Amino acid sequence: MAAPAPSISEPSAVIATDVPARLDRLPWSRFHTLVVVALGVTWILDGLEVTLAGSLSGALKDSPALRFTNTQIGMAGAAYIAGAVLGALFFGWLTDRLGRKKLFTITVLVYLAATACTAFSWNFWSFVAFRFLTGMGIGGEYTAINSTIQELVPARVRGWVDLVINGSFWIGAAIGAVGAIVLLDPAVIDPELGRRLAFFIGAALGLVVLILRQWIPESPRWLISHGRADEAMAIVAAIEARAGVTWSADENLPLTHLRPRAVTPLGEVFRALFVTHRQRALVGLSLMVAQAFFYNAIFFTYALILTDFYHVPSQAIGWFILPFAAGNFLGPLILGRFFDTLGRRTMIAATYALSGLLLTGTGYLFWRDVLTAQQLTLCWSVVFFFASAAASSAYLTVSETFPVEMRALAIAAFYAVGTGAGGVAGPWLFGMLIDTGSRGSVFAGYLLGAVLMLAAAVIAARYAVRAERQPLESVARPLNAADAHSGQ
Repeated sequence: MAAPAPSISEPSAVIATDVPARLDRLPWSRFHTLVVVALGVTWILDGLEVTLAGSLSGALKDSPALRFTNTQIGMAGAAYIAGAVLGALFFGWLTDRLGRKKLFTITVLVYLAATACTAFSWNFWSFVAFRFLTGMGIGGEYTAINSTIQELVPARVRGWVDLVINGSFWIGAAIGAVGAIVLLDPAVIDPELGRRLAFFIGAALGLVVLILRQWIPESPRWLISHGRADEAMAIVAAIEARAGVTWSADENLPLTHLRPRAVTPLGEVFRALFVTHRQRALVGLSLMVAQAFFYNAIFFTYALILTDFYHVPSQAIGWFILPFAAGNFLGPLILGRFFDTLGRRTMIAATYALSGLLLTGTGYLFWRDVLTAQQLTLCWSVVFFFASAAASSAYLTVSETFPVEMRALAIAAFYAVGTGAGGVAGPWLFGMLIDTGSRGSVFAGYLLGAVLMLAAAVIAARYAVRAERQPLESVARPLNAADAHSGQ
């Protein structure tokens, strides 16, 4: 049962609430595990989509119905990212206005329908249209899910949890790789049918996600910022009950003082983004642009490197994706703890710098043609062990360093600009570089990615916020915050 609520008072429209402190002091429980599973599946879905698109590139080129060129495959990847950008902006704006729960239900429905339709693509433009809509669903997921996770997970483990969840992208990549191995094997199934069935894997996972999310509540932090304090306390009391914790006034938890309002004016949001927090905006933008180019340019075209330069059969691409995916998931899993102990600034700068340096080395060895396909895959696994933690920390940074009223829109804005600049241009550029047949041209693309990562490392080392183990309200003061004892 919910305890009485003396922690909320309402003098002249200002409320004082201990809801954030109650959430942060909770021990890890089955509720938190459910949050991680039900919401973290978003990245599994994205990993699945990206991997399928990459692994299926050979089948799309060989398809009697489609017959894509390398440039067209790059354009399809760019369409997916463009959809994610627009979806993030549109659904991010709605997430801050309508709530986290409504939007993470709508976005998974958009994804589910679009990825199922992709299976029925009949030409290049229909394929591009369905990939664009699939990207919209995933982009909307990023904003709604990152906001919810940040606001429900205790501060002491927020960094590690966020990195692991973002790193779960690579569980999806592994599923997509295995699916491609089976569905593109001519001995098992006709590849033309197999490439269509591959997209139904995502739709099936989407249905499971939809069911799991029915048990995830609205964010109490979002509720109190919109004046729905009673609902917020009821949800917190239910979470406490599941964790075996009983609230007591004797705990004397810190209070957050707010002046709730239904809508935060966009002018105030933009002022906070570009004036009040412009240094944080610089950090977030640099991290997002660098990791988006780095990841999307290399991973979206990895299958093309294997097929065009190493003559790996398209049905065997999945075997090369598996070790690549393992390195990417293990990076956040192992390094994530240090983001909460050694700190955000140290770890963000270190992982970005190591990623850039290792990319340069691997690109050089590829250019000199001294690596086999297996050795190149091993090198990429090491590179992305660090790069995966770096990329995940970009999402962590932009989702925890801005106020609750604009958190989803801030995530959307940085994701949109960063991914628009790095994610759309990357696959398109690398598709053209691979089409030249020149290893030197591809190496030049790798160097560009390395420079972006090293520049982001320098910016993070100087300006990244030390947000480790701090309550969200301390990291970024709410826009509707009021002074204690204020009645104004």
